[in-house]
Amino acid sequence: MLFFNASIFRTFPKLLLTFSVNINIFAVELSFKTKKLEKQLTDLSQMKRAFGNMAKKVNQRMEELKSSDNVDVLMSIPAARCHQLSGDKKGSFAVDISNNHRLLFEPNHDPVPRKEDSSIDRIRVTDIQILGTEDYH
Repeated sequence: MLFFNASIFRTFPKLLLTFSVNINIFAVELSFKTKKLEKQLTDLSQMKRAFGNMAKKVNQRMEELKSSDNVDVLMSIPAARCHQLSGDKKGSFAVDISNNHRLLFEPNHDPVPRKEDSSIDRIRVTDIQILGTEDYH
């Protein structure tokens, strides 16, 4: 926010203040592990066929993925409950589709952006590969 002292306008009455704002809009670059998965997650009729009553939620999560700047933004969407996975899925992330089902993805960078502590730098992860869906329970 800019603040100006009113006396500057009395001293220079014809002073014209101009400024510009650059807004960069980025979106996560999506890729898919298989062509079949891509069709299931991008074509609404295929999505309904593959996910049934969860199709609406799958579509919502796909829209959130497509409109996010990076993984850190995804993690700020409470309903998506984006979280990093551990164990044999370490390095991957998931968003909720339902209580039991998750949409899994991983950074699609070579090398994966890392912080000094060697954790994944979620702000710099802007390309992701969707791995599939999974029932955790």
